[in-house]
Amino acid sequence: MKTTTSIKLDTKIKEEAAELASELGLSLSSVINATLKQFVTERRVVLSATPTFNTKTKKAFLALEADVKAGKNISATYTNVDDLKKALLG
Repeated sequence: MKTTTSIKLDTKIKEEAAELASELGLSLSSVINATLKQFVTERRVVLSATPTFNTKTKKAFLALEADVKAGKNISATYTNVDDLKKALLG
């Protein structure tokens, strides 16, 4: 038996989720049903996922990683809050 449920969703999230589901050949309804079935079966909610960087973020991350490896643009380390405040506030 099926039922209809109304829930409030962020419009942008709903649109993005529907688009992603469509790209995977699924309906948003089937994704929500699968998620709820997993929730009931496992009695837990999984709120993490492996991050996927967009092109801009990936480029910035790789540049940051290269700087760290080269010892470039690295801030000093501090052993106490007073020294950190002094460095930040002048």
